[in-house]
Amino acid sequence: MRAVVQRVDGASVVVDGADGPVTTGEIKGEGLCVLVGVTHEDTKEKAAQLARKLWSLRILKDERSCSDTGAGLLVISQFTLYGDARKGRRPTWNAAAPGPVAEPLVDEVVAQLRALGASVETGRFGAQMRVSLTNDGPFTVLVEI
Repeated sequence: MRAVVQRVDGASVVVDGADGPVTTGEIKGEGLCVLVGVTHEDTKEKAAQLARKLWSLRILKDERSCSDTGAGLLVISQFTLYGDARKGRRPTWNAAAPGPVAEPLVDEVVAQLRALGASVETGRFGAQMRVSLTNDGPFTVLVEI
């Protein structure tokens, strides 16, 4: 699993609904916006490991973590994290797990975070999403499990 983790001062995700744009997830104030990519070899155990890492990652103000402060997390599935653009002009997505494999694993990351006590908001798997955030720092790290 691969996650791009951004320390934010507010973040939200909007998808198109039947009656127009719908906000599916939002955190206000300090927190983390986490884009999660899944590859073919990923497992529920790796999802749990990623959740523990995200919960305890000390990248908030004064080197604190979400577990220290109760800060929220916005978790969004993003298969493009496994895109490969080394050859040609068009990326390939061969390393990204297909939806039926990836969706339950992203859901498992969210479930494990909630089991740890985290306040978690989400996007909508497979939807065209518009993510808005204020990157605080800016501070962005890549986490590989």
